Amino acid sequence: MSRKFGFLVGLLLVLSPAVADEVLIKPDNPGVYTVVRGDTLWDIAGRFLERPWQWPDIWQANPQIDNPHLIYPGDRIALTYKDGRPILGLAGHDRNVKLTTSVREIPHREAIRAIPLDVVAPFLSRPRVVAAGELDRAAYIVGSQDEHLTFGSGHRVYARGLDEPQTNKFSVYRAGPAYRDPETGEVLGYEAEHLGDARVEKFGDPATLVVTNSFKEMRKGDRLVPQDEFELPEFVPHAPGGAVDGRIISVMNGVSQIAQHQVVVLNRGAEDGLQPGHVLAIFQKGEVIEDVIGSDIEARKRAEERERVAREHPNPVTRMLQTAINDVRAADRAMRDFVGTPIEGSGGVKVQLPEERAGELMVFRTFDRVSYGLVMNMQRAIHLNDRVGNP
Repeated sequence: MSRKFGFLVGLLLVLSPAVADEVLIKPDNPGVYTVVRGDTLWDIAGRFLERPWQWPDIWQANPQIDNPHLIYPGDRIALTYKDGRPILGLAGHDRNVKLTTSVREIPHREAIRAIPLDVVAPFLSRPRVVAAGELDRAAYIVGSQDEHLTFGSGHRVYARGLDEPQTNKFSVYRAGPAYRDPETGEVLGYEAEHLGDARVEKFGDPATLVVTNSFKEMRKGDRLVPQDEFELPEFVPHAPGGAVDGRIISVMNGVSQIAQHQVVVLNRGAEDGLQPGHVLAIFQKGEVIEDVIGSDIEARKRAEERERVAREHPNPVTRMLQTAINDVRAADRAMRDFVGTPIEGSGGVKVQLPEERAGELMVFRTFDRVSYGLVMNMQRAIHLNDRVGNP
């Protein structure tokens, strides 16, 4: 089982879709790079490739060494070409030796990971998305020793609804806000806010537990969910096979600024075809600006039209009606000509600028209708409601 914890580039080669886009090599790539502790595969690939998730398309493992698909600190990664095709592989290193029966074995735990697993691990085992009423069926805290109104680490609490399960370890949750689709307003699920963890000392009705750690104050009515045993998965960064069009609808841990290695929530999930490992581009919505020149043109057109109407319709009532009709037509023409709408109260024209690519993220956990994504790279500021799509 320990073999699953190294990064298997060979697995990437098997699971990655066929190459649909040209692999773009960075013109300032180092040629040869020595792996250091703390690197991730994404970091290393980003030194050579414009699109780091295309690494498996050009990786060439060395069949003459033990565990040829694992990458370790001290390995030297080299970019070469064969028949005009770029190839990445291990360069001269003491692991790259002649095939013998005694190849040096490097501790598996040191193998380079695809992404920073320490960042995503808490979101794989704890935070979750629940359906309406799902937490209402879970066991709940009914009180605490010494009748504290709120409690945290070290406090003894009592709970009802606990049978004798296979585990005595529980996480404490509270129903959080709804995740809504920004376009339809539909509820996609509810955040289950992780408050901390507790260990059962004695089962019964009520059961007795000790709070082992807490991130926020707990209180009566908070819910208990058994902790699941899990293994960190081997993520396989790759582009989705189908079209994806979604939005960033929330940022985890209550922060307002979205930064690299920040966990975000998307309004697309497993039902939309998303899978762990899918890489998505992030697109920043273009600003709405006033088209000053376009506004001046429209103002001149309206003035000229009013002069013409005054000449052709001397009757004041007829002239007023014709002017109103022409103003409506001019506004409609402005919308078509300048890809905008009149600015209320100004008679001007505003234009929606095109969206710009802001970075990339990798989906690492999916629920039915939402997903968690890790921001892997940023070219510009990323905001809530920015669009995500195929890379």
